[in-house]
Amino acid sequence: MPRKVTKSLQRVLSPDRKYQSVLVQRLINKSMLDGKKLVSERAVYAALEQAAKKLDSEDPLAVFEKALKNVSPNFEVKSRRVGGANYQIPFPVAGHRQLHFAYSWLVQAARARKGMPYSKRLALEIIDAHNEAGAAYKKKEDTHKMAEANRAFAHFARG
Repeated sequence: MPRKVTKSLQRVLSPDRKYQSVLVQRLINKSMLDGKKLVSERAVYAALEQAAKKLDSEDPLAVFEKALKNVSPNFEVKSRRVGGANYQIPFPVAGHRQLHFAYSWLVQAARARKGMPYSKRLALEIIDAHNEAGAAYKKKEDTHKMAEANRAFAHFARG
């Protein structure tokens, strides 16, 4: 198997039932626990509806797409050992990997909130991401700050 995920190895996801969107289907899959897809699906749909209602938008999909765009990182740091020292080297993030980080951070941030049902926590996190606030957006900002701080080591990056 190749180290990098090639196009032939990526799974093709079918769009979700309600919005016919692959992006929403991916969020459903990421937020699923113990293989309970229907539970996850209900929670995600409820969260999207709540987020759209709070932001006075008719299109929950547009709200979600903007939130996803705001949380997607452009740079990341990878450790590389050079001459006995470990350096954090900034790298640009590829498209599918940007989405992976965005989904993971959204779901992690929603799960970290406490005291309410998951659908409400996810809705609040989507709203925060849409407004460029919240834990998932902060994670992106921190990643960018790390990359900026270590820009001096960018010349160690290989090919």
